[in-house]
Amino acid sequence: MNGLGDLRTYNPLVKVLGPVPVMVYVVTTRDVLTPALVALGAFAVLAVAGRQSPRVLAAIAGGAAALTVVMTFSFGLLTDPALVADTTVLATVGGFEVRSGALATGLATAVRTVALMMLVLLGGLTTSGADVVRAMTQQLHLPYRVGYAALAALRFVPRFGHELEVIRGAHRVRGVAPGRGPVVAVRRQAGYVVPLLAGGIRHAERVSLAMDARGFGAHPTRTERTVVPFGARDVVLLLSFWAGAAACAVLAATLTPA
Repeated sequence: MNGLGDLRTYNPLVKVLGPVPVMVYVVTTRDVLTPALVALGAFAVLAVAGRQSPRVLAAIAGGAAALTVVMTFSFGLLTDPALVADTTVLATVGGFEVRSGALATGLATAVRTVALMMLVLLGGLTTSGADVVRAMTQQLHLPYRVGYAALAALRFVPRFGHELEVIRGAHRVRGVAPGRGPVVAVRRQAGYVVPLLAGGIRHAERVSLAMDARGFGAHPTRTERTVVPFGARDVVLLLSFWAGAAACAVLAATLTPA
């Protein structure tokens, strides 16, 4: 694990697309142990090489545990009773029976979901959207018109958040829609729509003028200020993902009783 170094320095495509075959395999599993081992392995890689704070890691672990509990019981209750009629009754609530087979089905579904979440977080927490776009244009030869146009659209989200805070502050200073209650809250929220839309249009105009001034789309290719390399260490990481998943499958098959 320590040989991985900083996971943030690897090519984004390896971290985002590399775990996809593992995800497909996890979806096809029906036992609990295999996706559990994959989830633990992905979390270990994220903890050692992801350079995340202890608070973030604790939040991920706590969220995964809570998700497992909720999905186990919810999917267990939704399981067709006819499919688990030959399993043990654990509890009876009114006329409803909670059987061990239903909870086992819910647990398997929950663990698969957690494993998929951990694999997604490997790339999601160690990669920026800009680096993903750069890697796709450089390694996958995605037309930069598509990639950078999508990236510009995604950057509208934090911009809208900033605009909303400015509008709220201006409304508080001017005393717009004061008071409390649901009607006042609806009027206050409705008052944000027009200025927020106007600010979004102004920002879109500035972005489009800036892109035109820089000749965006004038040529089939463009130079990159930041080069995202793809080297031997990225291939090693990719093969490590697949080898780790294979090891989890073999270990699960070994530990599962026949």
